[in-house]
Amino acid sequence: MDIAFVIEKFVLVAIIFGISLLIAMYSTYAERKVAAFLQDRLGPDRAGPFGILQPLADGVKMFMKEEIIPTNASKWLFMVGPGLAMLTACIGTAVIPWGSAITVGDRVIPLQVTDINVGILYIFGVVSLGVYGVMIGGWASNNKYSLLSAIRAASQNISYEIAMGLSIIALLLVTNSMSLGEIVANQHGWRWNVLYQPLGFLLFMVCSFAETNRAPFDLPECETELIGGYHTEYSSMKLGFYLFAEYINMFVSAAVMASLYFGGYNYPGMDWVLAQTGTVIAPLIGTAVFFLKIFAFIFFFMWVRWTIPRFRYDQLMHLGWKVLIPLAIANIIITSIVIAIIEKF
Repeated sequence: MDIAFVIEKFVLVAIIFGISLLIAMYSTYAERKVAAFLQDRLGPDRAGPFGILQPLADGVKMFMKEEIIPTNASKWLFMVGPGLAMLTACIGTAVIPWGSAITVGDRVIPLQVTDINVGILYIFGVVSLGVYGVMIGGWASNNKYSLLSAIRAASQNISYEIAMGLSIIALLLVTNSMSLGEIVANQHGWRWNVLYQPLGFLLFMVCSFAETNRAPFDLPECETELIGGYHTEYSSMKLGFYLFAEYINMFVSAAVMASLYFGGYNYPGMDWVLAQTGTVIAPLIGTAVFFLKIFAFIFFFMWVRWTIPRFRYDQLMHLGWKVLIPLAIANIIITSIVIAIIEKF
């Protein structure tokens, strides 16, 4: 085995993990600032200049708070739940292409942990596993509100995964690949998939809100009905893990949407930039562009949260089963017909 290859992968994994945690940490700050802006307030402004140290203060608070485990809780499952939620949130980053390959001499260093040929199926598998952390935590708490939240999360996840999967089928008809690396590479320049699959993108984005439990689909955390939802009984860093997992899921969802529909690291004029800057700087510029797209989606997640009121649960189910799934099936049929006509002529 090539030792340099192993070192490259370990370094890349460490960098991606660190960036994921950093973005999750400062997403809490950005969320409060966006909410303050929309509500004509200042938001956090005490800890450091403009409040930029507030996430660090929150992290220290989480570590320093007393650890409480309810007497009647299933102790081991109670501890496993937050860890599983955090684990499934982080492993989704493994198949995302963060940039084109960097070439240094004879060595080509891909900015992707692994490019498996079923990358989209991997993402769906990780998304499916993510709900288990919520379900286990809600059930193990031995709290009726937490249990109801876990049941809601499972039902919501199953309902919206179907529409999300159907929206991806239409995209696969266009791209002829399930590898995220190939899908992104085929969107060179302006050939972004959103131009060919606008309805598919809209369906995927709506389902992403539901899969990440973000408003207006945050029924598992509905504080007016369920106190705090599945993490009602949690405190200290276990609660922090659940909160961090939500923001990492939002980051990964934004990265997947940017990869599948908005070209990932591709941007207009990248061939000229490559000719001017070389095979090291140009891929890093592409990575920076990719992160700008991700931040735009994260801002949109936050904007929607503080703009649109939460659905009722019956409205949530109605939208998933009676609106999104029929639209996704119609999108597959229309895409198939268009492709068949194009291939014939």
